[in-house]
Amino acid sequence: MARFLRSNFRGLLAAQIRMSSDSSQVRGVFTKIHLKRRLFYFCPLFRQKEREALSALKKHHEEEIDHHKKEIERLQREIDRRKGQIRKLKHDD
Repeated sequence: MARFLRSNFRGLLAAQIRMSSDSSQVRGVFTKIHLKRRLFYFCPLFRQKEREALSALKKHHEEEIDHHKKEIERLQREIDRRKGQIRKLKHDD
């Protein structure tokens, strides 16, 4: 019985050691990935590309706003035209 417990304990201990070394390797891989990401985000080239993307997005939104303003003006003219037609019809009666 003692022999069985000792062998079982050895297997458990070996598995724990293997798993701890695997987890330290995994931690090492994640640390490397994290460092690469940090270097990427803090590098000047990334900031420049981010600024360019934000300015392009801002320009796109401004163009959309201008388009919608023109559309509002067009629809307002259409409303005024229709109101004029209604007044004309009332005047003709």
